[in-house]
Amino acid sequence: MSSVAESVVDDLPDGYSPTIYLPEKLVPFSDIKKRYKIAIGGRGSAKSQSIGDLCLRDSQVDGIKIGCFREFMNSIKDSVYSLLEDEIERLNLVGFDIKEREIKNSSGGQFTFRGMARNIMSIKSMHGYDRFWVEEAQTASAESLRILSPTLRSPDSEIWMSANPQSRADPFSQRFIVPYEKHLLRHGYYEDELHLIILINYMDNPMFPDILEKERQHDEETLSATMYAHIWLGRYNDEVDGSIIPVEWFNAAIDAHKKLGFQPVGQIIVAHDPSDEGADDKGLACRHGSVVTDVRAKDDGDINDGCTWATQYAIAAKADVFRWDIDGMGLGLKKQVGDELEGKYVDIEHFSGGSGVDFPDLLFDPDDRADSLTAKTNRQTFKNRRAQAYWLLRERFRHTYQAIEKHQYTDPEKLISISSDIDDIDQLRSEVCRIPKKYNPNGMIQIMSKEEMAKLKPPIPSPNMADALMMTMPVPINNACARARVTEESGSIVRRSASWKTL
Repeated sequence: MSSVAESVVDDLPDGYSPTIYLPEKLVPFSDIKKRYKIAIGGRGSAKSQSIGDLCLRDSQVDGIKIGCFREFMNSIKDSVYSLLEDEIERLNLVGFDIKEREIKNSSGGQFTFRGMARNIMSIKSMHGYDRFWVEEAQTASAESLRILSPTLRSPDSEIWMSANPQSRADPFSQRFIVPYEKHLLRHGYYEDELHLIILINYMDNPMFPDILEKERQHDEETLSATMYAHIWLGRYNDEVDGSIIPVEWFNAAIDAHKKLGFQPVGQIIVAHDPSDEGADDKGLACRHGSVVTDVRAKDDGDINDGCTWATQYAIAAKADVFRWDIDGMGLGLKKQVGDELEGKYVDIEHFSGGSGVDFPDLLFDPDDRADSLTAKTNRQTFKNRRAQAYWLLRERFRHTYQAIEKHQYTDPEKLISISSDIDDIDQLRSEVCRIPKKYNPNGMIQIMSKEEMAKLKPPIPSPNMADALMMTMPVPINNACARARVTEESGSIVRRSASWKTL
């Protein structure tokens, strides 16, 4: 465990000398001037309490004004107001006046509390402050982060942030962690003229309580490695509640064809998720047999530019199949796709996620138990085609994880390998592992729509790369092998071949 550093509050009434204790790792927050001071880490690190104590000290001694923010704040109880109130009482600090919506000090110090998501315009008017403290900064939107810096203009003003990172693809992670990640993991901190970023966890807190240690040990034994590392070690968590593909499955699939010794054989399928100008990227994925060779995004140009980008990629990749999403604006691309791929020996297919499932009357059984009395047809299992394709993608990841981690043999045609050469593999992992299953009153498998994901708190960005990858999935005529099934209508036996048909 790390040692404790003391900070004594000076220049106050005779005989009054409260002492605050900090993990030694966080002492630079007090000693070094930087525009951005950021503490990231997991549970039990004392980062929030330590930052709160330092802010109380500076408010009491120097009379500074501090704006305290969270992205989402429905009431004052959602802010650090309660933490500061408790620390004032615990440390027996003097001169503080705790009001209903703010905290003031007789020195002129002041704490103001805001939620950024719903009050972004009010933040722009918060001039004259000396410090902004953003708690739970991992949930901050790109717009909120963009507004903070130009609003805080006082000389020597600082922006402090405390966070337990969520997805690597989140705006906070992209701005403050990813560029400095190697140095952070190697040294536990990063520093330049603008930034001081400190990685702090429970083992760095010398006052880590026994009750939390018991919880930590329990979580280490019962949680997945990914979830434990997120909760207690401040690592990325690319999963969300109800996610259909765990991070462990994705990680196991990286270069699985090299680990298991199979080659990319079969069709080359290129899929395109179109979008127009705006917030959503255009997505593209290329799969050669069981190996995903490329997934990428395009963030500029209109829908027609994106279509040209995708079709030209398909031509260069010598694709056998080009498939694109025709729901929404994609429907208008039929002529353009046809013109650009004319004479190129590429099969052109379209995909509608909201349409009915493929092969609705055939049995679906992910565990190859189609003779079981509990087996259901595709129509009974899936809400729509999008759910069916995503579940097939999920099953490939599941089989690959079992093959890599549990040494269970599976036919390579049921596996998936994600090439480590993909430039945006971290973004892809974030999107793939944040696809939530949606509750369906009839118990069918249904995937949350992009619109529903955008309304979550925090919202999940549009998974354009993941959707493109999902669209490369074929649907087998019967999921495991040739089966014999007795139809209800006639009692006759219908035999299906083991061939595959693309979506």
